[in-house]
Amino acid sequence: MNSSSADRRLYMLSRHLAGTISNEGSGISSSPTSAGNSVFGNVVRAPEDPILGVTVAYNKDPSPVKLNLGVGAYRTEEGKPLVLNVVRKAEHLLVNDRSRIKEYLPIVGLADFNKLSAKLILGSDSPAIQGNRVTTVQCLSGTGSLRVGAEFLAKHYYQRTIYIPNPTWGNHTKIFTLGGLTVKTYRYYDPVTRGLNIQGLLEDLNSAPSGSIVLLHACAHNPTGVDPTFDQWGQIRQLIRSKNLLPFFDSAYQGFASGNLDKDAESVRMFVSDGGECFIAQSYAKNMGLYGERVGALSIVCRNADVASRVESQLKLVIRPMYSSPPIHGASIVATILKDRNLYNEWTLELKAMADRIITMRKQLFDALSARGTPGNWTHIIKQIGMFTFTGLNTKQVAFMTKEFHIYMTSDGRISMAGLSSRTVPHLADAIHAAVTTVG
Repeated sequence: MNSSSADRRLYMLSRHLAGTISNEGSGISSSPTSAGNSVFGNVVRAPEDPILGVTVAYNKDPSPVKLNLGVGAYRTEEGKPLVLNVVRKAEHLLVNDRSRIKEYLPIVGLADFNKLSAKLILGSDSPAIQGNRVTTVQCLSGTGSLRVGAEFLAKHYYQRTIYIPNPTWGNHTKIFTLGGLTVKTYRYYDPVTRGLNIQGLLEDLNSAPSGSIVLLHACAHNPTGVDPTFDQWGQIRQLIRSKNLLPFFDSAYQGFASGNLDKDAESVRMFVSDGGECFIAQSYAKNMGLYGERVGALSIVCRNADVASRVESQLKLVIRPMYSSPPIHGASIVATILKDRNLYNEWTLELKAMADRIITMRKQLFDALSARGTPGNWTHIIKQIGMFTFTGLNTKQVAFMTKEFHIYMTSDGRISMAGLSSRTVPHLADAIHAAVTTVG
């Protein structure tokens, strides 16, 4: 018998033993090939994502009056997804450009996209941009931008604790935890006033250890729709700088909140104008309707150009083993729009139209509840801003509305105003009125 045959027999014997001997007490069979067994047999079924699960339940409901207010995506007055006209024009230009190729982008992404994204959020006259103190990398929408930033901080920053508002977008905790950071919360929403708990916010950040990272929603806070005033932002900035905390902005709704791109970037620009450092995650999912294209950017504002250059070199080392380089199509759409004056102006008009429709839905819902004499103060609906409203409805009331009126939302009472229309506002107002008066 030659050595290769002997090796083969030993291999077959080891496979036979592995298939017949179980790990005693473990409950895990070492024989995945036998009938009915799988190496993944002990995998537990995970619960549905609390937000995406709303849509799953909605899709299973055969009712003709069902209403999905959980989805975080813009809908037209007819309840349909919207592709902006300016996006279709940009895509037409790209498709007909025979010089375009499909080669890999650099690790940091499309250069024009990065440059224009930084200008959009910081302003074209930003001293940080003029001083080459900003490094921007293209990422996979806002989620990917946050994730890259988290891993960079875990590897290169001396503090690994990030304070996030309570409440916040459900994915924030998971992103930062998996990125290597320890997550703590600071008070943000006041359920009594259904507004900002500015005192609690300042107290909690003042108690945070020096150097801690602080997550801030640039505008249109998700899920509450509650934003600080300009003066309150000034208080927050002053405290953060005095405590040497590091601000990390999540900008998912620039232009989508007020309809004005510059106004919705005021908070970020306030922090950049004092010469301090900060992180900014941008997303073009909402304001350009590019949800499925996964287009985003991470900008890090540094003290000087040399530091910015070194930071970028390390960001490449984070991105390379994560997804190598970002996709080209969505970023090309954004760059095409941002660098063409006519397309840019057309985009701002479409963006304002979306923001205005949501503001109109707020007014209509408030008026409908007022007309019904629904118990409680509902002025927060028109005071809050952006895609979402924290209604103040409790879990039992939400469940009642789903069962009796086929209205779907997250259990915390958050609704997407973009999911409403003039036709469906009365149905929602009826449901809220019934829930408040029946369930309490």
